[in-house]
Amino acid sequence: MSNTGAVFGEDVRADAKQIISRYPESRSALLPMLHLVQSVQGHVSTEGIGFCAEQLGLSTAEVSAVATFYTMYKRKPCGQHLVSVCTNTLCAALGGDSIYRTLSEHLGVGHDETAGRPGEEGSLTLEHAECLAACDLGPVLQVNYEYYDNQTPEKALDLVKALQRGEKPAPTRGAPLSDFRGAERQLAGFFDRPGGSYEDTVDGPSAAEETLRGARIANERGWTAPAMPDDAELPPVPEKK
Repeated sequence: MSNTGAVFGEDVRADAKQIISRYPESRSALLPMLHLVQSVQGHVSTEGIGFCAEQLGLSTAEVSAVATFYTMYKRKPCGQHLVSVCTNTLCAALGGDSIYRTLSEHLGVGHDETAGRPGEEGSLTLEHAECLAACDLGPVLQVNYEYYDNQTPEKALDLVKALQRGEKPAPTRGAPLSDFRGAERQLAGFFDRPGGSYEDTVDGPSAAEETLRGARIANERGWTAPAMPDDAELPPVPEKK
């Protein structure tokens, strides 16, 4: 942990203290702290694990256990953009596998691999995603966790080529596109940027027409869920053993 000071300067340490101050128990700040580390380095390095352990009074084993459990914490440097293609059942059936294959062949990389030098403009990390919770809009992919809905191999390829050129096409839903490290800083709870603030740009439309259609039809037709009777019998609570 002795070399964490060389990697994480006083500004990052000040950010870490701000994160920790949000929680009654310092160890509860570990998840946003790991996002902070990724915003600096583009992944969770050995030094990043040591930095989190040092700041939170945890062992490196405790931090490593969390960092290796969640797929959102990357153990290798990411590209400027992280492209996540949903290949779970419904998206796969609708074309997600074809999208992933098309992008993999174009970029010349496989899962969790990076085309280009990590962090440099136009570099991209590609990954399979188990489920992006957008089955009504499948097949979908995300760039830095922002949604691009109703994709085809051709549309996805055009998107990736634009990213490689340094462009940032608008997501279908959600906030304007940042880069991976900028998104990680937002996930750590910071919305500042050089010369301004992200706070006026993080909002965006989150619900698509397909998602709202059922509720609108129910409202038009006066459909409601049956109310629960006041005297409904609740199941017994199992005995603790």
